[in-house]
Amino acid sequence: PVSVGMSLDIASIDTISEINMDYTATIFLRQRWTDERLCFDGNKSLSLDGRLVEMLWVPDTFIVDSKKSFLHDITVDNRLIRIYPNGTVLYALRITTTVACSMDLTKYPMDKQTCTLQLESCKM
Repeated sequence: PVSVGMSLDIASIDTISEINMDYTATIFLRQRWTDERLCFDGNKSLSLDGRLVEMLWVPDTFIVDSKKSFLHDITVDNRLIRIYPNGTVLYALRITTTVACSMDLTKYPMDKQTCTLQLESCKM
């Protein structure tokens, strides 16, 4: 197994829909892991064009209960790949996602809602 570190920043919560029982958020997702096959000599990291991600192994991360999501690509794909001499890979991307959120509105307007944002990895 590969140990993958992950961090997530919520850039914005764009909409909350009581009718559709969902919310839309833009997030920055960063993942870090080590792939010994990518070790190289030197003391500086290499930043690669985001299009090269197709040539690397990346974690199969998905957003639980996502109704729809997209990766930003204006003016180029909004993702970064940085490889360090020890084979550590930093993969960062910007995603906008609409996520289901079951809301109990029976006490509206005195209600309080809790919506989650969960990430998981495909297990094969």
